[in-house]
Amino acid sequence: MSIHAVKRSQCHLAWDNSIPPVLRVASGDTITFDCLDASNGQITPTSTSASLATLVFAQLDQVNGPVFVEGATPGDTLQVDVLDVRTAKWGWSALIPGFGLLADEYPNPVVKIWALHINETDDGENGEYGYAWFDEEKGIRIPLRPFAGEMGVAPGKPGAPSTIPPYATGGNVDTRHLSKGTTLYLPVEVEGALFSIGDGHAAQGDGEVCGTAIETPMNVTVRLTVLKDKSYVKTPHFVAHSPHGRDEEFYCTTGVDSDIREATRSAVRHMIEFLHAEKGLKREDAYILCSVAGDLRMHEVVDMPNYVIGMMMPKSIFTKRQ
Repeated sequence: MSIHAVKRSQCHLAWDNSIPPVLRVASGDTITFDCLDASNGQITPTSTSASLATLVFAQLDQVNGPVFVEGATPGDTLQVDVLDVRTAKWGWSALIPGFGLLADEYPNPVVKIWALHINETDDGENGEYGYAWFDEEKGIRIPLRPFAGEMGVAPGKPGAPSTIPPYATGGNVDTRHLSKGTTLYLPVEVEGALFSIGDGHAAQGDGEVCGTAIETPMNVTVRLTVLKDKSYVKTPHFVAHSPHGRDEEFYCTTGVDSDIREATRSAVRHMIEFLHAEKGLKREDAYILCSVAGDLRMHEVVDMPNYVIGMMMPKSIFTKRQ
C-alpha cells in the first residue's frame, strides 16, 4: 500500500472523463486530498451577507482530482473507505438567492460565519469531533461530524456535467452519513474510475434544505479499492453508522401533500415556524438551522393521494431548558 497526496490546486469543475488524471494509484492505495470549501475560496472568515453579491456561481463546488485507479474498468465497483476527515477551524452557511428548497420564500442573501471548536483529544469516529455554537446565548450547540459532500467517479458518456448536482456515479451526494469510518461504493464507467472529492462539510442535516451545510475547507483521506464482484452497484451505495445516538429525542414537524416536493417544503416551513415561536429565532436563522441540524424523513409513501414528510430536529442541540 502506498500513500499519496492531491494538492488544493489540483481541482476541476465538471465530471468530464476527458480531464487528465492528476495522480495514478494502485488499487488499495491511500490518498489525502487538501480541499478548499465549496465556494472555491470566495467566502472567507471575514465575509458578510453583502459578499454574496459578488459570488461567482460557476466556480462553486470544485472537486479535487481526478485520480486514476489502476485496474478499474467499466462494470467494476470502486470502494471508497473514508479514513479521516479534518476541517478548518471556521466554516460558513448561507442563504444564496435563487438556491435552496424555499428559495422563493427567502430571496435575501444571508451569510453566517461559524467558529469550529475541534476536540483535539478525540479522533471523531467514536466520540465528538467538535462543536459549533449556532447561538451561544440561546444555548443552541451543533455537534460536528465532518464529511465530504462530493465523492464521485467520471461518467461514461462524453461531456462536462456540472459538479453541483448528484449523479448515478456519485458527485454532490451531500450525504451526512459518509463521515470517518464509512465505506462508499461507486459504479465504474470509465477506465481508471477517475475519482474526485471535495465540498467539505463540518455538519449537515439530512436534506441540506437551505442549500448549504457548515461549509469548510478540509483534509480528507480515503483508500480506493477496485472490486470485480459487485456488478449490481449502479448508483452510490454505502455502509455507515447512525449519526445519532440511540437515545436521541427529536421534535418533528410534518408536511402532507399529494406532491412530494410540496410536502417536503411544508415540513421545513412548519419547523421554521416552530423554531421562530418556541426558540425565538429569526426565520432566516431557523431555515439555516434546519439545513445544518434537521433531518428530513419520508414517513409515508403508500396511502395515496398524499405523502407524509417529516423534518426532525434533535432536541440535544438545545442545551438550555425553556
